[in-house]
Amino acid sequence: MGVQENLQTVKERIDKACKACGRSSDEITLVAVSKTKPNEDILEALAAGQVHFGENRAKELQDKMEQIEKENIQWHFLGNLQTNKIKYMVERVDWIVSVHKKKALKEIEKRASRIDRHINVLIQVNISEEDQKSGCEPEELEPILKYAQELKFTHVRGIMGMATFTDDLDVVRKEFKVLKKLRDDHLHMNGGSVNLEHVSMGMTNDLEVAIEEGTTMVRVGTAIFGERNY
Repeated sequence: MGVQENLQTVKERIDKACKACGRSSDEITLVAVSKTKPNEDILEALAAGQVHFGENRAKELQDKMEQIEKENIQWHFLGNLQTNKIKYMVERVDWIVSVHKKKALKEIEKRASRIDRHINVLIQVNISEEDQKSGCEPEELEPILKYAQELKFTHVRGIMGMATFTDDLDVVRKEFKVLKKLRDDHLHMNGGSVNLEHVSMGMTNDLEVAIEEGTTMVRVGTAIFGERNY
């Protein structure tokens, strides 16, 4: 199947999962993770109505943003966030969803303020015990949110987490529950530039579990664009 057919299948999975747990698919933002995939695939998904696209490499994101200049596209950076790469994104990126330090928020704010541009961010929290997963520790979330409340151009729209890489969905579900509870426990921090409306969790293999546990934003690559050649 092609990209458009795959995209439709993913949307049907989301709709079915939402109906099964009494939610509306309108509550779910689908981010098509297009890393390593050619511009033609992105344009095909865009033509089918897909709006949100995610990349995890700063240079690849920069190139694609320059080459695909469409008004109806929202770009997400979801890779390991190095502060020195932020300057290459701020002119076009709409979401940076892997922020886990005040230092990164400060740099985004500095760069965005210079060009009078507003950028959405999610705070990444480490909900697994895998060393390679980035994210702040749960106890670090509140100080980060407190700092973010005073920002003007950087808007914290929620939190993001990546579950353990495993086929055991019971492990994944437990970690998703942790992230959802963290968001709920920090709703009192809403104010200023903080509005915790999103819980971003769930990918190709576990999006149904994520929907059951309260995700509002799923990141799907393989099921839309096919396997990647790394």
